[in-house]
Amino acid sequence: MIEVKHLHKTFRIPAPHLSRWERIKAAVTGDGAEKTAVRDISFTVGPGEFVGYIGPNGAGKSTTIKMLTGILHPTSGEVRIDGMSPHKDRRRVVSRLGVVFGQRSQLWWDLPVRDSFDILCAMYRIDRQRQQRTLAELDGLLGLGEFADTPVRKLSLGQRMRADLAAALLHEPDILFLDEPTIGLDVIAKRNIRGLLSKVNRELGKTVLLTTHDMDDIEQLCDRVMVINHGSLAYDGTIGELRERIGLPTILRVSFEAAVSLDNATEPELGFTVAEANGCELTVHFNRQELPALEVLRRLERYGTAQDVHMEEPDFEEIIHKVY
Repeated sequence: MIEVKHLHKTFRIPAPHLSRWERIKAAVTGDGAEKTAVRDISFTVGPGEFVGYIGPNGAGKSTTIKMLTGILHPTSGEVRIDGMSPHKDRRRVVSRLGVVFGQRSQLWWDLPVRDSFDILCAMYRIDRQRQQRTLAELDGLLGLGEFADTPVRKLSLGQRMRADLAAALLHEPDILFLDEPTIGLDVIAKRNIRGLLSKVNRELGKTVLLTTHDMDDIEQLCDRVMVINHGSLAYDGTIGELRERIGLPTILRVSFEAAVSLDNATEPELGFTVAEANGCELTVHFNRQELPALEVLRRLERYGTAQDVHMEEPDFEEIIHKVY
């Protein structure tokens, strides 16, 4: 379980016009401007959850992850991983965490993937029998055998992400922190990585906290989403609840047998908005919380006999844009 209470992080930034000596002096004395990266954030992530942690660049996502993993110390507030502080009980906490950074690899660039795994197992003091068992399970899940003897620098991005994910799972952690795991990948590689992450969560029971700018990652993987903006937590809940909160309309496209006349389309009692009319096709926007889709279709009968119906929920990226 991840518990965060009133987490706050500020940085001292020396003035840019200072000389090198003045910058060193400012760092020692604490002089300079103060920048707040994370502001009074609190949340809890339970065992087995898959949570998206999203926000624009500079919102405080990476700073939060670094505090959760013990890399940065908070200015104030508290972090608990399974009841322990990642700053005071670092070794015990790290053994329970797996971390994947999409833009950085924890593997050795010039060594074969297999050798990197051997080094990591030695660092985590994993015995040979346990290492072989874990790697066999990960090979079945991630298909590592096809590139295990290939130097990391020769891997494709998709292969490297699979290898990095395996490296994060070698010591069988309970919690995974994933920072942009699909960045730079093509469509097929993204789909494969998403499938693997879903298996890691559902079949291995790992708790996952995911940061990403790809809204498809969030929609396809996460049961819950947290939105951070300007260092503060702007939303914490399900994607469905977020759609309802923002209030963006559902889109309904209806094709009729004959061309549509819009003489009565502006009547207030309709309960929906006609967004576009194109010959026999009518596009309307409505709020599903106020008016069921079947009722919208019933009211659309005044325009003729419907032949085909297509309904779309609001684009999730547009929802997030509105939150920002």
